[in-house]
Amino acid sequence: MLAPLWTAVRYLLVGAVTSFLAVFALVALAVVGAFCLIGVGLPAVPEVLRLVRRLVAYERRRAGAFLGGTIPEAYRTPAGPLSRQVVTAVTDPATRRDVAWLAAHAAVGMLLGGCAIGLPISAVNHVLIPVYWWLVPGGVVTSFGMVVDSWSTAPFALVVAVVYGALSVRLPSAARWQASFARWLLSPAPGVRLTDRVAELTASRAGALEAHGAELRRIERDLHDGAQARIAAVVMQLGIAGQLRDRDPDRAFELVVKAQDTAVDALAELRDVVRSIYPPVLSDRGLDGALSALAARCPVPCTVEVGRIGRRPAAIEAAAYFIVAEALTNVTKHSAAEHVVVRLDSTDDTLLITVRDDGRGGADERRGTGIVGIRRRADAFDGRADLSSPPGGPTVLRVELPCAS
Repeated sequence: MLAPLWTAVRYLLVGAVTSFLAVFALVALAVVGAFCLIGVGLPAVPEVLRLVRRLVAYERRRAGAFLGGTIPEAYRTPAGPLSRQVVTAVTDPATRRDVAWLAAHAAVGMLLGGCAIGLPISAVNHVLIPVYWWLVPGGVVTSFGMVVDSWSTAPFALVVAVVYGALSVRLPSAARWQASFARWLLSPAPGVRLTDRVAELTASRAGALEAHGAELRRIERDLHDGAQARIAAVVMQLGIAGQLRDRDPDRAFELVVKAQDTAVDALAELRDVVRSIYPPVLSDRGLDGALSALAARCPVPCTVEVGRIGRRPAAIEAAAYFIVAEALTNVTKHSAAEHVVVRLDSTDDTLLITVRDDGRGGADERRGTGIVGIRRRADAFDGRADLSSPPGGPTVLRVELPCAS
């Protein structure tokens, strides 16, 4: 009896605190909305919604733990320029659910929290009134306005105590109602998660196709402007050398030597193109060895920490290699860091990549710092990429790549 009651009291008291925070969140949303009407509040919308979602996510976890389950969330991922991020966030049905929960929780959360602390204390107090009423000059006033100032009126306090005790026993039901209401209001509607998932996969597929097309264009450009041009030069030099063989053997020999050098350069460029498709070092040394080679070439001192990852599908290893390569390039160009750490971990079906540097922070994918390319590579495998880069650092990039064991 006491354990469920104590659990309910704690839940409702924490709910009173989150209700207080919900009031501030509503005020912040109202202020930002007012500034948006005059065109100066748009930059604050994503940040305010991010804070609101943290509060709501905490409530999801709390309510789910109280009810013995989890409450799913289905937010649309904002991307692109600021205006598109704002439109995505504001039109997201999950945002409307969050705002509705803030309003409802702000209205009743503190009330239920007050009942959680007030009812048990009042019950205990009224049980004790018959014991100490005679110590109080003029008697003790009960919650219902009756004064206990004699032994004949003391039993009335016990009746009130029974009422408060009966209400206190109902606190677990109140806590369960509050948690159930949160689950009902914050859970996505039937079909929403599937719809959002289809939209997410469609966007990921479009991004993967775009990235694939860009990669093919890059390979074609490298071959056309590099190896193909050099091979054409070899053919021309050998043709001229053949014409000069009888008339000017020395000149013909020089052209043959020059053609040989050009062919060597063409071969080197072809090897570079092949490495950009699938680095041979992955086949020779595995992902950990390939990343160690990347770290050795990085101008910023780099440490590679590799857990027990084993061999992964070739496409996953290639994606991880290029993600780390792009991340190290970003660190070199933009971070002014003195040290960077690359960490690889894995679960049975996920490869986890973490790149952390001690630079100045402030990385923003909207400024074209290469994070967009990393995110697209992760999206192509139904993975995710998260960037944390507060001003002053550190910058932490976390990438999850789902893969078969």
